[in-house]
Amino acid sequence: MEIGKRIKEHRAETGMSQDDLAARIYVSRQTISSWENDKTYPDVQSLLLLSNVFGVSTDDLIKGDVETMAETVHNDANLMLCLTGTMLAFLVLEVLAVVWMAVQLCVWDWSLEQTVPTVVLALVLWGIAMFAAVWVERIKKRNDVVTYQEILAFSKGEPIDRTTERSRRERMIPRWMRFIRATGTALIAAAIGGFVGYNIASIVDTLFG
Repeated sequence: MEIGKRIKEHRAETGMSQDDLAARIYVSRQTISSWENDKTYPDVQSLLLLSNVFGVSTDDLIKGDVETMAETVHNDANLMLCLTGTMLAFLVLEVLAVVWMAVQLCVWDWSLEQTVPTVVLALVLWGIAMFAAVWVERIKKRNDVVTYQEILAFSKGEPIDRTTERSRRERMIPRWMRFIRATGTALIAAAIGGFVGYNIASIVDTLFG
């Protein structure tokens, strides 16, 4: 792959820093660095913006690299879809495990010690879901997609529009704040699962107790 080298050369010729170029084409500086080091590759929209900024054709940028780029982006998109499905499936299983634990406690009057295997199972399922979520976030970061519209376009192999107001606002949010937001969402999901499980167990206890 030579596209990273060509991007770096054209950037140097125009006298721009990675931050300057990132601002011109609506991506992060880390994304520019990843492109120049051939860790990831620009999508179609970014290629068009790069060609405009550098004053060259897209053919000059990609030359014989287009097939490898397309395959890499396609593989990342498919992996993200699989991981998202895995995360959702294990979150559903985690909620069912919490429901089962609530039934054991409220309907069968088991002691807390007797429900330990179910608690462990629920934690394992939640951990697997969170592992998949973290992996998805890494793919999103690698390909610089942040909003739902960008993720949807990326998963379909369509051009990604990073010029919208929402995209710009999202990219202004510090990374630590995004992490706190994602962690809070996971904790809220776990709390909702526990609440639903407890109420289902209470209903079952009322009907069959």
